[in-house]
Amino acid sequence: MSKKKNGTKNIIALASVPLVMTLGNSMLIPVLPMIEKKLSISSFQVSLIITVYSIVAIICIPIAGYLSDKFGRKKVLLPCLLIAGAGGALAAIASTAFKHPYPIILAGRVLQGIGSAGAAPVVMPFIGDLFKGDDERITAGLGDIETSNTAGKVLSPIIGSLLAAWFWFMPFWFIPFFSLISFFLVLFLVAKPEEQKEAPSISEFVKNVGRIFKRDGRWLFTVFIIGCVIMFLLFGVLFYLSDSLEKKYGIDGVAKGALLAIPLLFLSVSSYISGRKIGKDQGKMKFCIVFGMSAVTLSFIGLWWNHSFYLLFIFLCVSGIGIGMALPALDAVITEGVNNEESGTITSFYNSMRFIGVAAGPPIFAALMSNAGWLIFILSAFCGIVSVFLALLNISSQAKEKKESLKTV
Repeated sequence: MSKKKNGTKNIIALASVPLVMTLGNSMLIPVLPMIEKKLSISSFQVSLIITVYSIVAIICIPIAGYLSDKFGRKKVLLPCLLIAGAGGALAAIASTAFKHPYPIILAGRVLQGIGSAGAAPVVMPFIGDLFKGDDERITAGLGDIETSNTAGKVLSPIIGSLLAAWFWFMPFWFIPFFSLISFFLVLFLVAKPEEQKEAPSISEFVKNVGRIFKRDGRWLFTVFIIGCVIMFLLFGVLFYLSDSLEKKYGIDGVAKGALLAIPLLFLSVSSYISGRKIGKDQGKMKFCIVFGMSAVTLSFIGLWWNHSFYLLFIFLCVSGIGIGMALPALDAVITEGVNNEESGTITSFYNSMRFIGVAAGPPIFAALMSNAGWLIFILSAFCGIVSVFLALLNISSQAKEKKESLKTV
């Protein structure tokens, strides 16, 4: 019983990390039009507040993954939570005290991206370490982590709008506050996993990773690409929806935040159910990825046909359900398919790809919105259907065989 309670405490504490990292990024999305006006900058410049954070994370995540394999998950996770909080504090101070804060805000977001690189991506292999040998607990734990992540996306537009209604810069101030909460939860509640095998030297590590990608790159790259596509569509659509609600429909403030949360709520519920139902069934993992991305594709085809106010939300809720099905399944495929010694590094590559999607979504959607808005839905549907075919062709339902092949590398 105590073991189960300890497992629950571990999950709660670790789930706070993606929740905090998501809040620290996504709660700025509904505030971006307000920041654009307050700082007198362009739509592209304001989108960089999201993009620079993600670009830095993309570069740093593989480094953090290797360090977590070498020195331990907790030793990397805790300092990075503090760095993320410090980055948020820098942006908050600049936005409050400086006359022209935009460059310092970007610098703070860079620092926050460095911290995030060693925080949220380390959680997935941490779950694998804590529940080693218990596939069902691992899959359920990963489902809880994705649910926390998506719950953060549901709460973030509401919290961001509420804080910005007070002062436009208040969302920046809450980033260090949330980071400290997560830091203390992980510090006191997360057990130290059993001793890991000594990580290889950098040269050996590079050779091992090269062999892994040479042998199993087909399914690994497929999972990476789909993860990137999902985040590209998710953050691009959120940027598009935030801008459209304010400029096209005249809806702003808390009302806009609540509307942004609707499709994300469907995503969160779907993610929770998917994570619980998959278990260790590899066939279900593949089904959830294929069916989920098919739903995403059909929803954007529907939006291309008609994206009036009510249909916009109906189709985006369908897309949210599809993404919610796919994300825990992708996490499970990655975690089940890699050997523990390289899990931190391989999952970090996966998270880097997800951050590429986060970085690319807002500026690309902003550019399309300025020129040919209808292309947004065609591009999104195309990305979805490519993901479906890649999953059908390259993701096997026999992930255990893959894991065994990785152990022989």
